[in-house]
Amino acid sequence: MAYGGLTVPFIVMSVFWGMVGGVLPWLVPKGPNRGVINTMLVTCAVCCYLFWLIAILAQLNPLFGPQLSNETIWYLRFDWP
Repeated sequence: MAYGGLTVPFIVMSVFWGMVGGVLPWLVPKGPNRGVINTMLVTCAVCCYLFWLIAILAQLNPLFGPQLSNETIWYLRFDWP
């Protein structure tokens, strides 16, 4: 990975949503709605994990930065401590 501080959150969230989508469907009790509940758990896990992953990765390499005027850039270059 490009950023070492992202390793722990990546592992924790992967394990968490892996448990929700891979383990919890096996623990659903038998009943008439078991298939619906399993589908709901897996779909929720996949969607939430992808949303989290895209949001985290978008912060690593933003498409645009702050829009600064020339005066602000000059001030930051010469007068900022």
